[in-house]
Amino acid sequence: MHEEALQYHTRLKKGDVGRYCIIPGDPGRCEVIASFFESAHKVMRNREYTTWTGTLAGEPVSVVSTGIGGPSAVIALEELTAVGADTFIRVGTCGGIDLKVCAGDIVVASGAFRHEGTSREYAPIEYPAVPEFGVLTALADAAKSLGGPWHVGVVQCKDSFYGQHEPERMPVSYELLAKWEACKRLGVLASEMESAALFTAAAALRVRCGSVFHVVWNQEREAAGLDQAESHDVLAAVRVGVQALRLLIERDRAEEERK
Repeated sequence: MHEEALQYHTRLKKGDVGRYCIIPGDPGRCEVIASFFESAHKVMRNREYTTWTGTLAGEPVSVVSTGIGGPSAVIALEELTAVGADTFIRVGTCGGIDLKVCAGDIVVASGAFRHEGTSREYAPIEYPAVPEFGVLTALADAAKSLGGPWHVGVVQCKDSFYGQHEPERMPVSYELLAKWEACKRLGVLASEMESAALFTAAAALRVRCGSVFHVVWNQEREAAGLDQAESHDVLAAVRVGVQALRLLIERDRAEEERK
């Protein structure tokens, strides 16, 4: 592909995005996230992919939505990598699994349970889906510094939202219920839909990726009769993602100065 050619799905070219990218699922969150940047402007909107670019700590940064699920998220990852990005933070929502995880909490993924299909086209199932360590560390440091309840641990990734929430009506209920029970016994913190694919594809592409989530609800707490209130305010997770990006910029600069 010619260097200046537009990427097929995102319609982006080199120079449109910064090296550092936040990648939410929902296009409606892009402008909110971009408001934390300086001099942010809308670059492109095509399909589920909305792109804004600005600066953070003097460095060009972007936010690009990916839509729902691993396939569209990895398309974004591939095309953003092709136009020069190399550091990615997914900021999204999740549903709690472990009883200690409450609605409104922050979850930072230290790994992902690969109950989805996209990652299998990048690596054999034995390969672990884990974030890049520097991104993981920046996210954990950001979550700690900003306060509020937060957790770091493994998340479960699936391709079917309704397969999680209504497994009994699915023809493969025996598999869905068994794997959900395994997640509970293993202390998996929460369920979402993109990180396993993103972490695995990022490893194959040799780029950096991590994830942070706002917990909307915990169906296991509900089943256990524990009090909780459904939460949809994702700003705390956005702040963690933006602060982690700032830390990565600062740490990358310090590393370059040491060389």
